[in-house]
Amino acid sequence: MRLTNGFRNPARPLARLLATTETESYNLYTDFAHQTSEAPSVRKLLALLLLMQSWTFAQSRFDGTWQMEMDTLEFSGPPEHYLFVDGMYHCESCIPRVDVKTDGVDYPIAGYKYDTLAVHILDDHAIKFTMKKAGKPYFECIETVSPDGRKMTEDFTNTMETEKVTGKAGFTRVGNGPAGSHALSGRWRMDTVKNATRAGALQIFQATAGAMKISDGSSSYEVKLDGKDYPDPGDTHSTRSMRLIDEYTLEETDKTDGRVSGVSRWVISKDGKSMEVEFSSLKRGQTMRYTAEKHP
Repeated sequence: MRLTNGFRNPARPLARLLATTETESYNLYTDFAHQTSEAPSVRKLLALLLLMQSWTFAQSRFDGTWQMEMDTLEFSGPPEHYLFVDGMYHCESCIPRVDVKTDGVDYPIAGYKYDTLAVHILDDHAIKFTMKKAGKPYFECIETVSPDGRKMTEDFTNTMETEKVTGKAGFTRVGNGPAGSHALSGRWRMDTVKNATRAGALQIFQATAGAMKISDGSSSYEVKLDGKDYPDPGDTHSTRSMRLIDEYTLEETDKTDGRVSGVSRWVISKDGKSMEVEFSSLKRGQTMRYTAEKHP
């Protein structure tokens, strides 16, 4: 079950200047305005204006809707590790760890975007997981092990989006569970994910004054491009920072309780038609990569 889940030196190189905020730009302008020689000040002001135009153009490269190409998805990192035994479900790879009964009852769970988890054993090869938030369905999936025990398929329904997302994920066994445990016990490597609906595969970027707004169709967030940490409105333990590495590369760093927990990077092709995306979870040591295509 996928429990998915500053730069203030005026001598900095161009790559860093592209991440300058409006406030910083104003400070640079006032520094230039106080030069004793008028001619150098004018030249520097013109240079600043050109840099601001480049920075604004770099932001605008990202503007628009980008769709994930599901066939390009790649996963790396440690596998999922489950144990179903003695009427209990233990998620050994989950952070925080999860331990609940497999009787189909909604049990409180902490540390995730949802409030409760119910685990129901359907038969000796299939188990249903139901996650809820404030009593409402959030994510539901049925994981089924193949007859030979080597493969596992997850049929999921994601209702956290404005538009319901359904799809299928494929896993390969890379470790067996102990004797007497349910067939789903063991270690599983995710190989594929296919959405049956377009929802959930889109990201919408919108450049604003000194910031970037990103939406997935159900929720959105906006972060200044100054590399500073800003609180996540939905999680008091989390912060986000964002910066433009260069005119084609945007990077976000997520922290939990002050420690880096994840890094996201978007790199646009020179022709502006595609984007290489990478999400890394430092907490779990997992990375997901894919290519996104820009909608006309």
